[in-house]
Amino acid sequence: MPDQRDLIDYAASILGKTRSDFMLETACQAAQNVILDRTVFQLNEQAFEQFNRLLEQPTADNPGLDKLLNTKAVWE
Repeated sequence: MPDQRDLIDYAASILGKTRSDFMLETACQAAQNVILDRTVFQLNEQAFEQFNRLLEQPTADNPGLDKLLNTKAVWE
């Protein structure tokens, strides 16, 4: 595990943090991402219908978004 510790220490040093501070901050960010990915939004029937209507509306022209959606990801 020395390689992992060295990697963590190096990343922490780049940010000017101690290993403990870096690991705590990184763990908290990961925890927030897990929680946000698991968030469920509950809507009553009326709100759900309104939500669906909004999703079905045509979108406004957005050249920047079009470019982003048509750009191949670097990992593909």
